[in-house]
Amino acid sequence: MNLRTKAAALAMFLAGTALPAGQSAQPPTAQTPTFKAQVEYVEVDALVSDQQGNFVRDLKKDDFRVFEDGKLQTVTNFSLVDIPIERLERPLFAPRPIEPDVQTNERPFDGRVYVLILDDLHTDVLRSQRVKMAARQFIERHLGANDLMAVLFTAGRTQDAQEFTTSKRLLLAAVDKFMGRKLPTVTIARNEQYFRQSVNTGASVPDPFDSERAFHARSLLTQLKQVADWFGGVHGRRKTLLLLSEGIDYDITNLFGSAGPASFAGSVFEDIRDAISAAARANVSIYAIDPRGLATVGDDDIGVSSFADADRGNSDPSTGGTAAPPRDIGLSSLMNDLRRSQDSLRELAEESGGFAAVNTNQFGNAFDRIVRDNSSYYVMAYYPPTTKRDGKFHKIEVRVNRPGLTVRSRRGYAAPRGKVPDQKNVKTGGMNPEMFDAINSPIQVSGLTMRVFGAPFKGVQPNASVLIGVEMLGRDLSLEANSKLELSWMAIDTKQKIWGARNDSVGLNLRPETRTRVEQTGLRLLNRMDLPPGRYQIRVAARDTVKANVGSVIYDLDVPDFYKAPLSISGLALTSLAGASMATARPDEQLKTVLPAPPVALRAFPQNDELALFAEVYDNAGNTPHKIDLVTTVLTDEGRVLFKNEEVRDSSELGGAKGGFGYATRVPLSDLPPGPYVLRVEGRSRLGQSLTAAREVQFTVLPAARGTKP
Repeated sequence: MNLRTKAAALAMFLAGTALPAGQSAQPPTAQTPTFKAQVEYVEVDALVSDQQGNFVRDLKKDDFRVFEDGKLQTVTNFSLVDIPIERLERPLFAPRPIEPDVQTNERPFDGRVYVLILDDLHTDVLRSQRVKMAARQFIERHLGANDLMAVLFTAGRTQDAQEFTTSKRLLLAAVDKFMGRKLPTVTIARNEQYFRQSVNTGASVPDPFDSERAFHARSLLTQLKQVADWFGGVHGRRKTLLLLSEGIDYDITNLFGSAGPASFAGSVFEDIRDAISAAARANVSIYAIDPRGLATVGDDDIGVSSFADADRGNSDPSTGGTAAPPRDIGLSSLMNDLRRSQDSLRELAEESGGFAAVNTNQFGNAFDRIVRDNSSYYVMAYYPPTTKRDGKFHKIEVRVNRPGLTVRSRRGYAAPRGKVPDQKNVKTGGMNPEMFDAINSPIQVSGLTMRVFGAPFKGVQPNASVLIGVEMLGRDLSLEANSKLELSWMAIDTKQKIWGARNDSVGLNLRPETRTRVEQTGLRLLNRMDLPPGRYQIRVAARDTVKANVGSVIYDLDVPDFYKAPLSISGLALTSLAGASMATARPDEQLKTVLPAPPVALRAFPQNDELALFAEVYDNAGNTPHKIDLVTTVLTDEGRVLFKNEEVRDSSELGGAKGGFGYATRVPLSDLPPGPYVLRVEGRSRLGQSLTAAREVQFTVLPAARGTKP
């Protein structure tokens, strides 16, 4: 994820397909907690614990006092944040949760927000597995179902990174691509240089990797700053940067009280200040985890046969040897390297209000504490006494008037430098600013309720034709004579390239009977995107121009390579009697002949309803005569089959460019008791290679509505 170019790329692409600017909009519907996005606000969160280390939940605004540079400030906004820890639900028969094929912003985001930075530039290749194990432990055991996380690497590799998602599968896939590439420690590098030299003069041996080491350190610190700057747009909640790293190789203690050393280290020193200042400005907490665990110098000197300071007896000029080697290349200097790297993690974390887990193998304890820190806390905001953009550091201190309590918060912030950015120069492609912000936000906006689904089908080689459906509730739409619904759609791949960007405008001046239907059931829009195989985030934003309601949804989508896979299956398009009642502004021409009604995003249906589904099964082994079994089943939470439909198709039917079978069937719900179910559509080849392809969708059967007949 390239945070520097993301917003600029979105703006540039949207500029070519801009909608006319709508009326001035009000801020989106408030989310919890509520803070106005004022540039001059200073936000600070506080963790308050009693003598037993338990979080104290009953404090009020008047219990707090906030000081900036020793002067008492007036807290204008105050909120207690208490986020539940939700676990992913899965069918009892399934080893892991089934990822939903519909995303909605109906429920405002109320989880934790993490950015996981895997520092490959400062992790030894032999400890790569430790980093993966620690990261996987956090994701699998400590990440809640209501949390968002992104995964980044310090060496770049945006194609391997993962945008913000709730999908543990995608996060773990990104983690598994990690590989450390740390340089040898300063002592090891200088030691090798000493023995590599043909003549030893006794002078200090330079670090042969000095410039590269500084570049790596600056790369890490620049990324920390970029993430913090980008995080600054998220208000009213604690923002966490989880750093798995062995630390950098420079002494960074006393950051704001020292001028810093010269040369490369001086540049690194300034970057450290900038990174911590950015984190403080954006109220971002850094939690550093050292994957070395209980580290000793023995971890790094395993391959060293001898150190330079142990070679002094063989290099005494009085015995005919060369000049005595320096005394600072040995175990003591190796210990200093370890200390400096650990100190860098401590300084980055503690200056930002987090903590560093070093010299410990108990990562689980650290992870528990991180989750606790980000689940319950107080958030306060105040206007600073000065808004000068002079870059000066301002100390913050939070106190409570109740004795015996401990308060932990960030230590301060550095004012920005330079002129205030001119908002008039921000390119939004003619979009309303709130809508532009919504489609760029890492967190879904819930002002206008939306349900979004995606289903990839085989398209023109090499692309897939992806059906995107958006449904909105009638209560959120003004439906007045002069009202319009504006929508923007786009797909972003792992290299931050934008595909299928499109802006739509739908007039809501409807006929009376249509208006009544939309008020009762909502409105649906369908769109197609041509996407090559790969991993995408589908982003959809919508705005009612009269009510000024704005909503956005982020949808993770994997597009298979339907032309290369031996056997594959498209996404599932579902519809039902209940879903068909919703008005559709634009139907999908390709599904008109295979489904009785437009596909729906509903996944809860009354017992007197009937599901109709359509999928395509693609078979690239058509040159060899064979048969394919197509099976649809409905399974209970325990795995019992309550419905089954089987068809057998022959490879001789595969004609045409798509090389696949269109498959449609219906599932009556009258015989299914109310409760959760899994709909599974599977294709099985009889070629003897055990080729199968399947799609699974979770749905719920509701009790039949009163007064209706099954």
